[in-house]
Amino acid sequence: MLLRVPRSFFVSSAMSTASLRFGLASLRPRRIRPTLLDRDDKRMKLKQTPEDFRVEEYSSVGPSAAGAFAFYRLAKRGWTTPDALTALRRRWEVDHRRLSYGGLKDRHADTVQFLTIHNGPERDLAHGGFTVTYLGRLPHPYSSEHIRANGFTVVMRSLGADDLAYAEAALPEVADVGVPNYFDDQRFGSVGDGDAFVAREMVRGDFEAALKTALAAPYAHDRGEMKREKGILLQHWGDWPACKAALPRGHARSLVDYLVHHPTDFRGACARLRPELQGLYLSAWQSHLWNNMLARWLRDRVAADRLMTISLKTADVPMPRTIPAEAREEWGSLTLPLPSARLKWDPDAPWAAIVAATMAEAGIPLAEMRVKGMQQPFFSKGDRAGRVAVADLSWTVAADELNRRRKKLSLRFELPRGCYATMIVKRLTAVGAKPEVNRPV
Repeated sequence: MLLRVPRSFFVSSAMSTASLRFGLASLRPRRIRPTLLDRDDKRMKLKQTPEDFRVEEYSSVGPSAAGAFAFYRLAKRGWTTPDALTALRRRWEVDHRRLSYGGLKDRHADTVQFLTIHNGPERDLAHGGFTVTYLGRLPHPYSSEHIRANGFTVVMRSLGADDLAYAEAALPEVADVGVPNYFDDQRFGSVGDGDAFVAREMVRGDFEAALKTALAAPYAHDRGEMKREKGILLQHWGDWPACKAALPRGHARSLVDYLVHHPTDFRGACARLRPELQGLYLSAWQSHLWNNMLARWLRDRVAADRLMTISLKTADVPMPRTIPAEAREEWGSLTLPLPSARLKWDPDAPWAAIVAATMAEAGIPLAEMRVKGMQQPFFSKGDRAGRVAVADLSWTVAADELNRRRKKLSLRFELPRGCYATMIVKRLTAVGAKPEVNRPV
């Protein structure tokens, strides 16, 4: 039986990525207002207030008195990391090449992270919903390699008796088994409705389809201005002078202007997509394939009656309640490579059969997992752990002050960098879960 966690449970982070699609249109954060829910609304609520989702970056480095890089603590609420750093750069007139940070933190949360600025000022900044505090100096730029872990405080609200009973029964299983290290929906903010992957079309060499997907594919969070722009693109696609004349100034119009003068060079137009967008498109497609690899491993090693199914934006994937004794050692140390033409193929590697089957299902041989005719962008190379060990997990139950006659479950835990806390929430919210239906792998 397929069980879906309703998307309304989660405040989507897709806008964090979508805001990069054609430039940062606005640096003003949205205000999130907690509301007292109607007594008949019995859905679990996550991120009902910013305080319900707190993330603190734990760094492996500390400041000193010397070094070329100024070291800062960024605390924010209601801002994406790129938006906050763009505002910081404007206030301090800092070139983006001087700024380094470790990772992206959610808009809809209270978050703390670190950054460096080469020869940055020794001062603080308070701006809207974020503060920047000067800590000292580092001899090197700050990066993701310097994140030891992330600490989370997560409040799940509006829980009924059955919801709470299921979550409390699942928590010891999470502490024992962990959760699959899937890339969650935040990774797929650049994926349009209908799972339209820009990078998939680029890899296939269909650059017109890639560009059309990038510029005109519908997104659930498109606002009115963006919908109008996409309507213009779809109406005039191929008639580039008319399209340019109708479009407002912006990134899409600049790409259409290139096509006015080079009407069939869609590869060249794709190459002119902003670099950060190109990176998002490639990481989304690669992450989706990696998720499929991990799902295939679980379905191959773990019986269906030990699995439950959750829905991600781009696929339905299994999660284990328990792991059989014969698979525990492999599960504890499992790593799978990110699929890329840069991956050195080893037919004897433990991952070889899974990678080959996943790429065959995608219709793209591993050796062709690259964007032909473009030096950049390129797919990442490396391995990713299949299992997330949830450290220092604790929880408390209390009456929910925002939802009448409902309960709230407050969780505290640590995760390694690059892991998604929402995976744990999804693991705890499938009330009445039944065994996954066996399916071919």
